[in-house]
Amino acid sequence: MVAGEPQGGDLWVYLERTPRGALAPVSLELLGRGRELAEQLDCGVAGVLLGDGELEPLARQAIASGADTVHVAAHPLLADYSTDGYTKVVDSLLREHAPSVFLVGATYNGRDLAGRLAVRTHTGLTADVVRLEIDPESKLLLSGVPGFGGSIIAMIICPAHRPQMATVRPGIFAAREPDTQREGEMVPVTVELAPEEIHTTLRGRELRETVDITTADRVVAAGAGVSGQFQEWQALAAQIGAAVGATRPLADDGLVDRAQQIGSTGVSVKPELLICAGISGAAHFTAGIADAGTVIAINSDPEAPIFDHADYCLVGNAAEILPPLLAALKGGDA
Repeated sequence: MVAGEPQGGDLWVYLERTPRGALAPVSLELLGRGRELAEQLDCGVAGVLLGDGELEPLARQAIASGADTVHVAAHPLLADYSTDGYTKVVDSLLREHAPSVFLVGATYNGRDLAGRLAVRTHTGLTADVVRLEIDPESKLLLSGVPGFGGSIIAMIICPAHRPQMATVRPGIFAAREPDTQREGEMVPVTVELAPEEIHTTLRGRELRETVDITTADRVVAAGAGVSGQFQEWQALAAQIGAAVGATRPLADDGLVDRAQQIGSTGVSVKPELLICAGISGAAHFTAGIADAGTVIAINSDPEAPIFDHADYCLVGNAAEILPPLLAALKGGDA
């Protein structure tokens, strides 16, 4: 769809599957937010689900979480994500149904897919979005992206081309409480895909047990100031039942997985309790904690920017504050 054509069309969400075969949490989050946006647009919400084997349970989960329709594309060549196969199938669906909005999780595969689709459909793509709204007058999608290290949110529109596309950072929006009585339609998709069209081969996969810190109620975040005592802060997290997050330098050093990196180049978290230890509070980090509940910051510098984002400020050496804190917790309930 190009400039001058009517807005029209439903709001679509790409339903990404995890390597373990479940719906990615960000897909459920987008269905929840998409449902709210669709009410303002007076349109439906559709999901597109690709894979192989038994996909009906995932489609029904999507319907329970807000989708009115789920387009299900099942084919042996879609069992694992591939840029070529997934792009061809989703591109064909977008051209056939002409949705007004298409939302994709800002995961590794989601970013890869969305970029290819934007080129194929000749539309704009707003990447790594942290805010989604509808302009009340134009009914255009407003996509908010952090700028200047997270110190501002730039609102971007795509007025001329369709679909309006955005990749959305995981953990920003809340998934809806599933309603198993909710009715929706599953639409099978005819897939025409040949092996020679897939130019990548999956030779192996390593699955590791990780914690999704974007959904954690408690998070202990460590920065460069405590890198030498990182294991002790992991112990604190275990003591209070918290997930472990960190700033980029710790992820660069391999102390945490990239999935645990908080900030504008990592993930956003919104726990009820967040403890920040040895973190200066640069804008690119605080962009990822804007929706956190109670924030406790520990830093030896009384002028550290992190204190501007904290509810409780502890000025002192984190290594000296940790032992009595652990001792106190071991003496009572967290």
